[in-house]
Amino acid sequence: MSSDERDGVPLTNLDQSLFEGAGATKRDLVDYLDAVRDRILPGLRGRPLSVIRVLRGQKPFMQKNLPKYTPEWVRRVPVWAEASHREVNYALCDDRRTLLWFANQRAIEYHATLALAESRDRPTHLIMDIDPPPGDTFTAAVAAALLVRQALTDAGLSGAVKTSGAKGVHVFVPIEETEPADVAAATRALAARAERIDPALVTTAYILEDRQGKVFLDSTRAGGATVAAAYSPRVRPGLPVSFPVAWTDLENVTPADFTVHSALALLADSDPWADTMPAPQHLGADLVAEGHEIPVARVQAMHEGKRRAKARRE
Repeated sequence: MSSDERDGVPLTNLDQSLFEGAGATKRDLVDYLDAVRDRILPGLRGRPLSVIRVLRGQKPFMQKNLPKYTPEWVRRVPVWAEASHREVNYALCDDRRTLLWFANQRAIEYHATLALAESRDRPTHLIMDIDPPPGDTFTAAVAAALLVRQALTDAGLSGAVKTSGAKGVHVFVPIEETEPADVAAATRALAARAERIDPALVTTAYILEDRQGKVFLDSTRAGGATVAAAYSPRVRPGLPVSFPVAWTDLENVTPADFTVHSALALLADSDPWADTMPAPQHLGADLVAEGHEIPVARVQAMHEGKRRAKARRE
């Protein structure tokens, strides 16, 4: 039987493969998300949500604006999108019913904002996105994450770590109420401090050609940015999930250890993301001040790109 109903949500075509190489059906996705709902929902609740969907025979696409056929009971929040000059209706995935509805829509990835909808100018976390170079091993990303941890410790901070579900690692640091510009500055400063510890391993260079095969510490996930939620599946072969890992275990795992098929048995009755997440912390004035002296990576890259283009023309 390829249809079902849970919590009043009709579920259809459950025996269809999600995408080539997924090694999973839509039923596998629905069952997994339903089983981890009490763990994934706390990270989504109250936050504008973007999802990555994969419709049959189509390439994956990111959906921010809710489609017109969305049920009335799905909570939503209008957000003005400066880039497209229009209002976008984001979903708030607050409950099991909404999560099941998204799963039935073949929404595989769940990317929540770093701030709650009710206080969009107050990020709740500082994020470091650790991205190894193409073709590199997860080992390099882990080594870079440990540098970030050292920089955090030196600054009197602590964070929780998870696999991104792709090839990298995410470090989350819960923070007390702080201006977005100061959170962004502190993130830049932490990346710079980690880079100073081992400049042969990691780089903060935003322009790809400047990274020289090093692990990229992406300090630009601030303000209105989104990041894949803990426990979210990813559109990758084998359907891996973004999975929390204890710092002491990080060197002993690979992203492929955690999939929609294996994650539930590893979790049992635990919620390691909630268990390892520290309490909100204060960002030190010295860290923030140092970060404000560091140019914003995207802006710097844009100016540098124009400069290089001009030099090539001349």
